[in-house]
Amino acid sequence: MEVMTPRGPALVQVEEAERPRLLLVLTHGSAGGVDAPDLLAVRDAALAAGASVARVTQPFRLAGARAPGSPVRQDEAWRAVLAELRSAVPDLPLVQGGRSNGARVACRTAKDVGAAAAVALAFPLHPPGKPERSRADELRGAGVDVLVVNGDRDPFGVPDAADAARLVVLPGEGHDLKKDPARVGEVVAGWIMAYA
Repeated sequence: MEVMTPRGPALVQVEEAERPRLLLVLTHGSAGGVDAPDLLAVRDAALAAGASVARVTQPFRLAGARAPGSPVRQDEAWRAVLAELRSAVPDLPLVQGGRSNGARVACRTAKDVGAAAAVALAFPLHPPGKPERSRADELRGAGVDVLVVNGDRDPFGVPDAADAARLVVLPGEGHDLKKDPARVGEVVAGWIMAYA
């Protein structure tokens, strides 16, 4: 379905579990889409565990932009999408997440949209080679429990365990988390159902 936001339309693909106990909303990074291997693996594992899953293509991607734009504008669009989803399923607990830039959006907006928790896949702690430009405050400021899943070879860095409710660092994985996406799905599904 298409959801109009103040920043243009977003595309939402919803897949419902047979007896949903939770709604998991996921989004992509700045350069990718909702069909990234780790997002698909998380979707599959979450559906199998009893969570309905919504994958959101953000307005900047639908418009063909290569960059997401300002965090304020991106978060404004995200809040509009989440308001629409929450009105459709008001009784299900909500967990939201994303990969890379989408993880940042999920952390920045989690408390505002009423999420019980957030999932940050390949959280980009800092631009490659610039550890002094840390984004750890976005994790710390989420206001909800955050699961971070990063690879130990991620050039964007690996957050500190103290900045998340749970940090899982997968050996041999880079920023794309595509070496063993099924493992990413297992970790996420096992963690999110505690919020159902």
